Amino acid sequence: MELPMVPLSHLDDLWFQVAGTFCNLTCTHCFISCSPHNHNFGFLDLATVRRYLDESVAFGVKEYYFTGGEPFLNRDMVPILELTLQYGPATVLTNGTIFRTDWLKRLRVAEDASPYSLEFRVSLDGFTAAQNDPVRGDGTFERILAGVRMLLDHGFLPILTVTRTQDEQDDGDLFDGFVRLLKENGYAQPRIKILPTLRIGAEVQRQRGYQEGERVTAEMMDGYDQSQLVCSKSRMVTDRGVHVCPILIETPDARLGATLAEALQPFAIKHSACYTCWQYGALCSNASSQQRDA
Repeated sequence: MELPMVPLSHLDDLWFQVAGTFCNLTCTHCFISCSPHNHNFGFLDLATVRRYLDESVAFGVKEYYFTGGEPFLNRDMVPILELTLQYGPATVLTNGTIFRTDWLKRLRVAEDASPYSLEFRVSLDGFTAAQNDPVRGDGTFERILAGVRMLLDHGFLPILTVTRTQDEQDDGDLFDGFVRLLKENGYAQPRIKILPTLRIGAEVQRQRGYQEGERVTAEMMDGYDQSQLVCSKSRMVTDRGVHVCPILIETPDARLGATLAEALQPFAIKHSACYTCWQYGALCSNASSQQRDA
């Protein structure tokens, strides 16, 4: 069977798995099963991030993203973001539960001194504790909201990232519920990004994995706008090298090389998770049709 190949049109977004797979939470839908006990991928230190930032300049990278695990478990996280703001816009994906006031003060100063923006994407998967806590853990609803309020207090406008944790959930109802919640917590014009479920990692046990027919075929790519796919414009740095995207790091063929230059090759989108990316497009970046500002 002919496999659909997606070339890298331009390296717009560079991702860093800065906290590996280490997280203070154990979310039951996590697509790479991050937890306090998962050390499958390790941290990236400041020197490693600097090396890839330097290499990225020649490729014209437009935005930098940091994920994990929980990025703020990495003791270099604040210096890493301060450094990145010298290169371009930075976004950090976080659960918002371990912020410290001194960190946010430093990052407020760093963004004010930079021509580039610093974004926080905070994950919350229900607009009530009854919806969120079975997925993210007891007490996480209130802890995450406290983190959102800390960001607001320091002049940041976080993007709330919401995963559809039930197949029957309606995006409009989710959006309206989160708008109400955030306005009640002092966020005058909330920013909300709704994501589909990726049926890999822990999600396989929580609900289900991908079914046999949920794969991208060559016919499905006929006339399709490939710029909607993450792999057409992004690459992901881990402690093992450069991978095709943030979703497939645990897939052996997704590692493309040790440097950005080695990772410019096309990629065959043969994995089940590629199907969700094909369906919805722009899953990982901030720019998405699924993101709305209230």
